[in-house]
Amino acid sequence: MEKFRTKSSSTSPINVRHFATSLFAAFVLLIGCIQGPGAQAAPTPVYPISGYFIFGSTNDAANTAKLTDIKSVGGDTVITFGAYLKPSTLAAVPPECSISGVNCATAAASGVKVNRYFSYTDGNSWGAPALSCPRDKTVTSGTTVYTVMVIPTQGTGCNSSDGTYDVVVITSGTTSTSVSVAKAATALGMKVYVGMPSPVKRTDLTYLVDLSYQSTFSAFTNRFLQFQGKVNNVPGLAGYYLYTEMPVADGGFWDSTLALYSLQNAAIAKYQPGRAALVSPYIAARNDTPGRLTPDNAREAVRKIAGTANGVRLAIAPQDGMGTGNGGSFFGHEAGASVDPYTASIVGNGTWGEKYTASNRDFFLAMADGVEGTGAELWANMEGMAPGTSQNTCDGNYRGQSTKARHDRQLQQIGNYPVKVISYMWDPFFTCRGTWAPMLDQMRAGSMTPVITDSIFPSSSGDVLVTGQNLSGGTIQVKWTDRSGRTFDKTVAAVNYNPNYGKQLGINPRLESVTAKLGSTSLGSGKYVYINVVNGSGVRNDAPYSDRG
Repeated sequence: MEKFRTKSSSTSPINVRHFATSLFAAFVLLIGCIQGPGAQAAPTPVYPISGYFIFGSTNDAANTAKLTDIKSVGGDTVITFGAYLKPSTLAAVPPECSISGVNCATAAASGVKVNRYFSYTDGNSWGAPALSCPRDKTVTSGTTVYTVMVIPTQGTGCNSSDGTYDVVVITSGTTSTSVSVAKAATALGMKVYVGMPSPVKRTDLTYLVDLSYQSTFSAFTNRFLQFQGKVNNVPGLAGYYLYTEMPVADGGFWDSTLALYSLQNAAIAKYQPGRAALVSPYIAARNDTPGRLTPDNAREAVRKIAGTANGVRLAIAPQDGMGTGNGGSFFGHEAGASVDPYTASIVGNGTWGEKYTASNRDFFLAMADGVEGTGAELWANMEGMAPGTSQNTCDGNYRGQSTKARHDRQLQQIGNYPVKVISYMWDPFFTCRGTWAPMLDQMRAGSMTPVITDSIFPSSSGDVLVTGQNLSGGTIQVKWTDRSGRTFDKTVAAVNYNPNYGKQLGINPRLESVTAKLGSTSLGSGKYVYINVVNGSGVRNDAPYSDRG
């Protein structure tokens, strides 16, 4: 209901958007009434998550198998990680990296003054395609490829205006992870976002990026993108994931991270025009931490992040914090209920309202408002793990295995606001066998389970519009209190199924809708409505839905 409810100020552009969306939703509802029940067939059921973070491989067959599994449960997008450009020393250059018996970094920088040395290690085979300046060198030693870049500290191009250079020694293999993943994605009709380089963190404020070598990092980012353009120019490459994270915080403390986003987005626009960018900040709503955030902070933060796009199609996918204890998935009437045992293992025993400044639903509503009119898209990064305990181990990882019912609750909290839902991360949290079967198997077994993401309860018509996934057919149970204080509990047929609800509204295209016809009624101000669905396959939603009028 919150998605469509007009907020306090009728003059706010945010409220105008909600009002317009509500009118359009009413139009969709009217069209459904005209078409009648059963006018549209249900699509093949898929889970609402459509993208996953993965660890890529240099092996084509392994990547194809992984992406095939992801596609089998509705995934159409994968995201890989970047690596750090690290300050280093000449002494740290591997002895195997030598040219005619001379240290490769020394040989490449012969005759020029070196300011600093850096190292970079990722899953790509750089080599000859990465050489763009006369001093750049490549050395192959067995199955290891070393690529040496001599980068000007002043000016652009290959020559430094003050004669000083930084030297980057890249260590890689003979095959490229990003190329192999993008090849598999292209063959399967999927998309990949390749992880970008990142600077290391500062030693004094370890959450912030070290921009003391910003010029060299900027030049290296440019070289990375030029290299990708040479070796990875395939349809499956959708764009790049900006590997550096920040919270959805609006204070100036994070300006260095915003500056980094701006720098890298500008580089993507210049060297990879047409490719998109993805960032994934995190909700940090715990009441017991100094940096706790509110929805108001998040609203302004995503607007600031959107402002770093520099002409790039930018998707902002906030992490919901349910795998790390940073965020809470609870409805308003559950604020006084105890947190679940996995969350309690991090935040301690207590209620959701005691432990968190607001629910994830409130955060995503605020962030949807924040990106309005910026040109950026709001996605969601649903954390696919749970806080780790002895009861939900997952291949020895610090975080633990989750359950599909818990995921369904997270998806409810994310609601209708994001246009796409992705998840951190596929391996190992969707593939490990712990207390329960692997999440991949749980998703396949529960592919027909309804997920309720939102509702509209009109003031007079009595037609309740319910949105989500896997809703066609069956019945809808609605519990509510009207304006006279009378309570009702009715179960009625789910009619006017619309599989294109999300597409028609320009929101998440996987959203469907059905209608519960209750007859003329009302919802009392501040009262909760509770909704459950049993779809045409006889399957009931895992996570009950509620909202307040």
